[in-house]
Amino acid sequence: MPAHRRHHRSTAPLPGSRASRWQAARWHTLGALLLAATAPLAAHAQAVALSGILGPRALLVVDGTAPRSVAAGETHRGVTVVSVGRDEAVIDVAGQRRTVVLGAAPVSIRSASTGQRVTLRSDQRGHFTGTGSINGQAMQYLVDTGATAVSIGQPEADRLGLAYRNGQPVLMTTANGTIQGWRLKLDSVRVGELELRAVDAVVTPQSIPVVLLGNSFLSSFQMTRLNDEMVLERRR
Repeated sequence: MPAHRRHHRSTAPLPGSRASRWQAARWHTLGALLLAATAPLAAHAQAVALSGILGPRALLVVDGTAPRSVAAGETHRGVTVVSVGRDEAVIDVAGQRRTVVLGAAPVSIRSASTGQRVTLRSDQRGHFTGTGSINGQAMQYLVDTGATAVSIGQPEADRLGLAYRNGQPVLMTTANGTIQGWRLKLDSVRVGELELRAVDAVVTPQSIPVVLLGNSFLSSFQMTRLNDEMVLERRR
């Protein structure tokens, strides 16, 4: 969306960022930084495999991560274990139930949304901002089509209660050197009536005044922009 990207180069400060004096050009730079750091996060289908049974607990491998022991009723990376059998387990991802079998190939489950569409209006600077929620906690967001993943500053991640330090460490290259961030999967991201489960995200140690709503959320919806409106509609 060329018009949107041009607005990212504006030098006017963002609302609510008086202390930090963030400028729109910084959004473009940070979006490019996160794009390079999180390229493997583009897919939204989760691959879930069963690597073992430990009594009443299932050893789940989600998206190739290390096995995690999960009991019935517990959730790991957006995957809830419904029941554990002798050599299989029933799992649930955003209301979709599947059976994973010990030693079988991973089951691929695509995350789903609940709402159909939402209309966003741009502010005076051309930015699409608003209030939504992450894991049920309120947050302020800014639509950033230049970022691969939903991107959250560390202070905001702490406020939201995200266990990002348990996520996958990732190195990010900036003008001031290399910094370490964390990849994780959010249980849910909601904007208006649109809700997406198991959304890829990255937490950066830099303080960002809002959550950057990147393509790990946006690409699940058809985006249409007309003047100062952007419509997000669930893909069919």
